[in-house]
Amino acid sequence: MTDDLIVRDSNGTVLKDGDSVTLTKDLKVKGANTTLKRGTLVRGIRLTDNPAEVECSTKQVKGLVLRTEFLKKA
Repeated sequence: MTDDLIVRDSNGTVLKDGDSVTLTKDLKVKGANTTLKRGTLVRGIRLTDNPAEVECSTKQVKGLVLRTEFLKKA
């Protein structure tokens, strides 16, 4: 990953590795038969090479990739 990659949440706040974010919308998780509710806190995100996606894990689902348009920095 290059250092000049800037990842922003739905409000335009810059995100970094290890940040905590909250969901701004209920999200259905494909293949897991579960829904992550709006307001769910996700800790310890990891940035990817794609500025529109971050990797994370929740209590319900491990190895999740979320779109930054549905996240807000906590």
